Amino acid sequence: MTTDNPRTSDETSGKPARSLARRLIWPVLATAAAFAILLTLGSWQVARLNWKLALIERVETRIDAAPVAAPGPDDWPALETDAWDYRPVEVRGRYLDGEVYYYIALSDARGPVGGPGYFVYAPFRTEDGFVVMVNRGFVPDGRRLPDTRADSAPPDGEVTLTGLWRRDERGNMFTLEASNGIWFVRDAREMAAALGVTGSDTPVAPYTIDARARHTPASGLPQAGETIVSFTNNHLQYVVTWYGLAFVLLAVFFAYARGEIRRGRD
Repeated sequence: MTTDNPRTSDETSGKPARSLARRLIWPVLATAAAFAILLTLGSWQVARLNWKLALIERVETRIDAAPVAAPGPDDWPALETDAWDYRPVEVRGRYLDGEVYYYIALSDARGPVGGPGYFVYAPFRTEDGFVVMVNRGFVPDGRRLPDTRADSAPPDGEVTLTGLWRRDERGNMFTLEASNGIWFVRDAREMAAALGVTGSDTPVAPYTIDARARHTPASGLPQAGETIVSFTNNHLQYVVTWYGLAFVLLAVFFAYARGEIRRGRD
């Protein structure tokens, strides 16, 4: 006659539970860590989305505000581009010689001319002594050079210029280098330097001004007032992506855990 050993029976009955716990401990920890990271990324993108929407609303409001004086050299070190971009500004001075060109495909022109072409940038010396590059407006492809568009020169003498303050742009590894006076990234100081406007005695503003439509010459070119107001706003799709991945991760983990539990029962 044999007698069951209670201790042996208890140990045997506890083995499946302990084996299951050992198999799940690392997947649980890894899933928890990855889930926390994905939720953090999703929440960060929610904050970025709210910031971008607020910025777009501010810009749409400020575009039609009364112009203020364009910031001078004393203000440049502390410039906040988000606070200034697309803000109406005013300067008084005179145009300098020369112009450079920024390639653009104007798909939604406000004036009669659109399509592929160029924004014409010219240096403007203000009465405060600094130079700012001014986007005088759009010219279509084939009419880039001044001799192809009669009566398109900037006005002589001192003028009061109003327009929208624009930040510089940053290129990437695919951005073409400027050549033959044609630019693919807006960089005020580089553009000015290409025209010989540089040096410590000629401070160049780290921004540009898009001239208002009223500064279009009688000939119609360059066609001013063609500022492209646009913002890249992919934050919502990033929110969906990160949160979606987080819940997919949970679904995969629970499917895996259920399979392990069934295997333990078998």
